[in-house]
Amino acid sequence: MLRSVAYNWSLGYADVRPLSWSPLGAAGIMAIKVALNHKTVYRYSRQVWLSPHVVRLHPAPHCRTPILSYSLKVTPSSHFINWQQDPYSNRLARLVFPSKANEFSVEVDLVAELRVTNPFDFFLEKYGENYPFHYDPVLLRELSPYLEAQSPGLRQQAVLRQFRRDKIRTIDFLVEVNQELHGGSSTSSAWNRASRRRRKRCASRAVRAAIRPG
Repeated sequence: MLRSVAYNWSLGYADVRPLSWSPLGAAGIMAIKVALNHKTVYRYSRQVWLSPHVVRLHPAPHCRTPILSYSLKVTPSSHFINWQQDPYSNRLARLVFPSKANEFSVEVDLVAELRVTNPFDFFLEKYGENYPFHYDPVLLRELSPYLEAQSPGLRQQAVLRQFRRDKIRTIDFLVEVNQELHGGSSTSSAWNRASRRRRKRCASRAVRAAIRPG
């Protein structure tokens, strides 16, 4: 029944179009406006009933990149759309189709303003200035889904031993973790690249256990 499926992922390809440069952004930093386009098309060999669909192609409201415009186009045109939110405030488009169709497509166009952001633009509570630390009980309960970690394997244990400290400034700890995840030499050796990928996967899995409050 499904005759053809076409995907058009534009991020990083020709459909990312620079529109204009801003000489100075709000913080006095150069910014660029880009247009992004994404389109997914399903075509069927005959008329079919479409089940309700949930489309997750809307920028998060808490993203730091300013979204200047956004549009969502859906085919067939005879459909009902309801905007919803998930528990993490992401916007979801729920689509219901009252009649049969032989094509289903979703197309998103948006314009974003890319700016340089300071990753250290935050402050730490007094109790979190040094690692390890103990979260406030209320905050700990809210963060519990992000602090779940499986028992580490041998490789993960080796990574954890690098991160365990009696006491260290939290900022220094975060820099150290980032260097472990993204560091390594720039050699072109395939073996070394594979080794760095394995180390990165291992560190990524272990880092949640490493940052659990001690």
